[in-house]
Amino acid sequence: MNSIRRYGKYKVERGVLDEQRLEELTQRKSYSEAHPSLTERLKNSLRCTVPKLKRSVVSSLPILYWLPKYSVWDYGMPDLISGISVGIMHLPQGMAYALLASLPPVFGLYTSLYPALIYFFFGTSRHISIGTFAVLSIMVGSVTERLVPDDAFLKNNLTAEVDITARDSYRVQVAAATTVLAGLIQMILGLVKFGFVGTYLSEPLVRAYTTAAAAHAVVAQLKYIFGVSPTRFSGPLSLVYTLKDVCFLLPKTHLPTLVVSAVSIVFLIAAKELNSFLSPKLPVPIPVELITIVAGTLISNFAHLNSNYTVPVVGEIPSGLSPPGVPDVSIFGEVISDAFALAIVGYAISISLGKTFALKHGYKVDSNQELVALGLSNVVGGFFQCYAVCSSMSRSLIQETTGGKTQMAGVASAIIVLVTILKLGSLFQELPKAVLAAIVFVNLKGMFKQYADIVTLWRSSKIDLVVWLVTWVSTLLFNLDMGLAAAISFALLTVIIRTQLPTYSVLGNVPGTELYVDIETHREARQVPGVTIFRSSATVYFANADLYLEALKEKSGLDISKMIIYKRRQEAKQKRREKRAERRAKRQAKRERRAQRAAAQLSGPPVFSVEEEAGDWMDTCMDRNVTDKEEQGWTERENGTVFVIPTTPRTPDGHSRWEYLKGGDPESTSIGWMSELQDGDTTTLGSSSEDTLSHDLERVSLGSLGKWTWDIHSIILDLSTANFIDTVAIKTMKNIFQDFSEIDVDIYMTGCQVSVVEQLELGNFFSESITKRNLFASVHDAVLYCLDHRGASSFPRYEPSMAIEGSTKL
Repeated sequence: MNSIRRYGKYKVERGVLDEQRLEELTQRKSYSEAHPSLTERLKNSLRCTVPKLKRSVVSSLPILYWLPKYSVWDYGMPDLISGISVGIMHLPQGMAYALLASLPPVFGLYTSLYPALIYFFFGTSRHISIGTFAVLSIMVGSVTERLVPDDAFLKNNLTAEVDITARDSYRVQVAAATTVLAGLIQMILGLVKFGFVGTYLSEPLVRAYTTAAAAHAVVAQLKYIFGVSPTRFSGPLSLVYTLKDVCFLLPKTHLPTLVVSAVSIVFLIAAKELNSFLSPKLPVPIPVELITIVAGTLISNFAHLNSNYTVPVVGEIPSGLSPPGVPDVSIFGEVISDAFALAIVGYAISISLGKTFALKHGYKVDSNQELVALGLSNVVGGFFQCYAVCSSMSRSLIQETTGGKTQMAGVASAIIVLVTILKLGSLFQELPKAVLAAIVFVNLKGMFKQYADIVTLWRSSKIDLVVWLVTWVSTLLFNLDMGLAAAISFALLTVIIRTQLPTYSVLGNVPGTELYVDIETHREARQVPGVTIFRSSATVYFANADLYLEALKEKSGLDISKMIIYKRRQEAKQKRREKRAERRAKRQAKRERRAQRAAAQLSGPPVFSVEEEAGDWMDTCMDRNVTDKEEQGWTERENGTVFVIPTTPRTPDGHSRWEYLKGGDPESTSIGWMSELQDGDTTTLGSSSEDTLSHDLERVSLGSLGKWTWDIHSIILDLSTANFIDTVAIKTMKNIFQDFSEIDVDIYMTGCQVSVVEQLELGNFFSESITKRNLFASVHDAVLYCLDHRGASSFPRYEPSMAIEGSTKL
C-alpha cells in the first residue's frame, strides 16, 4: 500500500540579520566567558568533590558500576553458558595462535587466561572476548623471529640442529617485553584521552590490513601443513621470499604431515558448514575446533604418529601456572615501533567490535577507558609471559549469540582455560602441530571473504578502494609494522588531497524558497542577478587557501589581479591625458598671446623669440611620444580584460567610477572613432567633449569578450562548511576583501560558525573597512541585503521568489 507523504508548511518573518545584529539579538558570550582561562581550567580539574571523586573512581573501575546491579537470576545462567562456549573455543585457538607467534602452545593458553581477568575489572564492553587473535599473533611472531632467529641457537654448525628450548625461552622474553611496552603505550594514550586515535584507522584500512595479515598467517602455517623447514626471512618482501622458499621445498613435503593437515582441514570445513546450517536450531554452536583437537590427540596417541611417522607434535605442556617475571627492558629500544603498531591495531579491532555490540544492545563504550583496559591487560599479561591481546571476532560473536549479558562470561571462559592449564594440559602433548595449523587456516576463511570489498568499494567509493589496495599491497610487501605505517600515511594523504581538491560551486536560488543550491547540478536553480554566491565543500586553511582564491576568480569570471593591473594602467593613462590636455591649453594660451603681440607689432619689425619656439617644439615632441607609448601599451596587453573610463568626472578625492569587461583576445581590442561604433557588438562608456580625448575611446568586440562582467556588484562567500579558519586563510580573506573593493565589488561572508567568528576576531580580521556587518547569518540574508544595497540602484530589481524588502517570508 502506497502512502502519500504530506509536507507541512511554515512561515517566518524577520529582519535581515548580519553578524553584529545577530550577536546583539542572541547576546553571544565573549571569548573569555565561553572559554575559561588555563588557570581556571586547572583549578576546576584539581578541585575535589565527593560526586566528582565518585565519577572518577567509577569511570576508572567500571566493575563498580555494573557489578552491584548484577542480577544472578537474570544474567547468571546466560553468562555461564556463554562463558563455557567461549572457553572451549579459547583452548584450540590459544594453542594454534601461539604457533603464529612462534611460541610454545602453552603460552597461548596463558594469554587466554590473565588478560581476560584484567579486562573483567577495567573493560566497558560487555560482549567482546579478550585473548589471542590471529593478526596480533602474526605481528608478535614477526618480532620474535626477527630478533630470535634459529641461526642464533644452533647446537652444531655441521648438523644445523637448533636448541629449541633456549630459543623458545628467549622468544618468550621478547614477546613479553613487546607486549608490556605495547600495553604501556595504550595506557598512556588512554590517560591523556587519546582514544580518538583509533578513528584514523578507517574501516577499509582495517579490513585490508587484516586481509593481508591473513595472507601472512597462511604463509606462516605452510611449513606445518607440508612438514617442511623453509628459511626464515624478515623485513620487506619477507612474505615473497618465504613463499618462494616453500615452493622450492614442495618436492620434500612430508606426506604423513600433509595427510594429517588435509584430513583436518576437510573435517573442519565440513563441520563448520554443518554448524552454520544447524545454528538456528541449536542452543549453542557445536565446538568443532575442540572436537578436532581431541580427535587429533587421540589418533596421534594411539597411532604413535610422532614416533612411527615423525609427525611433529606439540610436545611437553607444563602443568600449573608460571610465576610472574619482570620483562627485559633492554629489548624496548628494538621493539618500540612494533609495540606501537600492536597497540594501535589491537585497540582499533577491539573498539570497533565493542562499539558494534554496544550500539546493538544499547549501552556505551568509553574509548579512552578501553585503551586503559587493554593496556593493563597487556602489561599484567606481559609479566606472566603472555603476548599481545585484543578482542576476537569469532569468540565475541559466540559470546553474544549464546546469550552473554555482561563481563561475567569472560570470567567463566577464563575458568575453563585455568582448569585446562592446571589439570588437562598434559593430555594434549601428542597433538600434531598440523592440526593446529589447520585450525588457523580454516579460521582465516572469514578474512579471505573480505576480498569481496574490492567489488563493493569499486561501486561505492574509488578513493576507499585505493586505500584498501594500497594497505593490502604495503602490508604484504613491507611486513606488518611498516605496512601499517604506510597505510595510515596514505589514508591521511587522501584526506589532505580531498581538502585541497574540494568541490567549488556557484549557488542559485530555488524558486519559492530561501534555499540556495549549485546551479550546475540543479536545473531549476536561478542565479541572482548581480550577485555571485560562492561555496567550497571543504574548510579553507593553509593547504587550499590559494586554490580557494583561484577558484573564486574562475567561478566569478573576474581575474582580479590582472584587472587591478589594468585599472592602474588606465588611471596612469588618464593622468597623462590630463597633463597633455593641460599642456595643449598652455600652448593655446601662448599662441593667443603671440597673436596678440603680433597684432600689436604690425606697425613695427617682427620679433623672434628662441625660448618660445623651443618650448613649443618640446611640447609637441612630448605629446607625440606619449601617444606612441599609449598605442604600444594597447598592443602589448596579455589578455582581453579592458577597462573603459566613464563620463563621470573625477571626484574631489581623486576617484572615478570604473566599468570593466572580461575575457577576450588582445588582438580584438583597438582604439577607434566614436562614429565607428555599432549597436549590438560594440559599446562605449564615457567620453569627453572638451578636447580631443573623444577620439581615444575604446572599441571592444563583444563576441570575443563573451560576457559583460559589470553586472556583478556583490560576491557572497558561503562558509557554512568551515569548522575552523587559520591565519593563512584569514589573510586570504582579507586580500579578497581588499582586491575586489579595488574594482568596486562588495564581498560578504555567510554561515560562519561561532568558532570561526572567534578565530576571525583573534586573527585581527575585522577593521574599519571590514566589519561584522559584512557577515550574515545565512545566504538569504546576504542576498536580500545586496539587492537592497546595490541591486536597485544599478540593476533591475530582483527578489528571490518573494516580494519582500528587509524581511523574509516563507
